[in-house]
Amino acid sequence: MSVLRVISVKIPEELYKEIILRIPEGERSNFIRDAIMEKLQRIPKPDKILELEKRLSRLEEDYSRIRKYLADLDLLTYERGGVNPYSFCADKMDHEILDYLIHYKGATTPELAKHLNTNRWLILSRLRRIERNSRKQLGKPIVEYFSGERMGKKRAWWINEELIEEIGVDSEDNSNR
Repeated sequence: MSVLRVISVKIPEELYKEIILRIPEGERSNFIRDAIMEKLQRIPKPDKILELEKRLSRLEEDYSRIRKYLADLDLLTYERGGVNPYSFCADKMDHEILDYLIHYKGATTPELAKHLNTNRWLILSRLRRIERNSRKQLGKPIVEYFSGERMGKKRAWWINEELIEEIGVDSEDNSNR
């Protein structure tokens, strides 16, 4: 330590009396300084935490990329019913969107918007987020957009039934997952 700075600290009366009883008068500053140093050594430095978070993020990205490549090569197989689609939901609206898709197997954004009493752009952004997050984590999306005609619907979003768990349609049971 090079330069010493003076600070003032407010402590409870009981603690002050304890310090006066236990620590001799000339040693109190050193005792408090050492106590602060010990406490600081136990707390991780913020730059280390930030560095660890960045490394963890890079590892997650690499892992996701590897899973995606394996899925593209069909080397990574999924058990039927292996993924809980609700794990990609951020809130109740996402749950309701997935409930509808699971029940009807697919839907257009205007159908979902009418069912949920909201605008289709909000539905579209949520479906894209669910698709992006599931593709990032699993290598394959749990919801997919198909512009052609399928089951009488054109330009609709479809649930990937190969990936999702066998679950009921009751949203109250699913919201607890």
